[in-house]
Amino acid sequence: MFKYELIKESKECKARLGKIHTPRGVIETPVFMPVGTKATVKAMTPEEMKELDAQIILSNTYHLYLRPGHELIKEAGGLHKFMNWEGPILTDSGGFQVFSLGALRRIREEGVEFRSHVDGSKHFISPEKSMEIQNYLGSDIMMAFDECTPYPASYEYVKQSMERTTRWARRCKEYHKNTDTQALFGIVQGGMYRDLRIESAKGITELDFPGYAIGGLSVGEPRELMCEVLDYTVDLLPKDKPRYLMGVGSPDYLFEAVERGIDMADCVLPTRLARHGAFMTSQGQITIKNAKYRNDFNPIDEECQCYTCRNYTRAYIRHLFAEKEILGARLATIHNLFFLINLMKRIRISIMEDNFINFKKNFYEKYGY
Repeated sequence: MFKYELIKESKECKARLGKIHTPRGVIETPVFMPVGTKATVKAMTPEEMKELDAQIILSNTYHLYLRPGHELIKEAGGLHKFMNWEGPILTDSGGFQVFSLGALRRIREEGVEFRSHVDGSKHFISPEKSMEIQNYLGSDIMMAFDECTPYPASYEYVKQSMERTTRWARRCKEYHKNTDTQALFGIVQGGMYRDLRIESAKGITELDFPGYAIGGLSVGEPRELMCEVLDYTVDLLPKDKPRYLMGVGSPDYLFEAVERGIDMADCVLPTRLARHGAFMTSQGQITIKNAKYRNDFNPIDEECQCYTCRNYTRAYIRHLFAEKEILGARLATIHNLFFLINLMKRIRISIMEDNFINFKKNFYEKYGY
């Protein structure tokens, strides 16, 4: 059974500690969820993800629907068995990917017609179809099918989109089959407009989902605006359910989200940076391809205890990237994922000790924010 347990609220801000109980294990929150878009966290084995202490990973409904197909994954025994991951999995609804197709898609009340970015073939995803795909995948947490509005967008456009998202959420809840084993989260939209966020939160929370996500943020707006919208939107969500901010993964955004009461976050950032030779470190981000690291025989981060930092030097990893060796991207991915997962562990400890604000301040000073 799915259940959220509130453990502690910070005395300093809205940050909180909790536990999400799922059929495949307990998730301690706040948590960062690594993204395994196509049923794999890029460059990593499930065993390595477990060693990093990843509590839950996210996979992508849109991509898995196109390839290899949700029917095949169901035939394999579900997504967990297909990819050999025993822990919890969250699947997004496919909405964000479909709506980012721009000219390749057409929205109507029934759903969205779009052309595949893979081969141009025509497809149609409705709220019901999104639920069917996710039911076949068998993820522990599913997301309602929504429209993620771009930034900037007009008030009229965002209002229409937000109202449609609420109607689609109702249809998702009605169609969702596996309520005992799969928790369905609703998504609050409304762009950067306060009254629309309030209206969206009211409509979505009335449907009484087991958890709620805040969508449509970190889509290009300034950080201050994201924080402002987050501040009042979190207050509109029930305290006894998990709150998920979609698509954030830089250290500063994680701190700002947790400070405002967010329990879950995900992003492709750590793996994407890794493929380009960028490392998150306690002293800020470094790009290993730079010439100054050619003769640097120190670890990537002196303060880090990940496999990469314990065993390899900056000079060696720079060499791997210069020669386009696959191991370079793997070592960078291990480090960046460890860095964020470990950062969230330290954040949880700071909340427990009522030291979150001081921890955040010290981190920002060292990181260079």
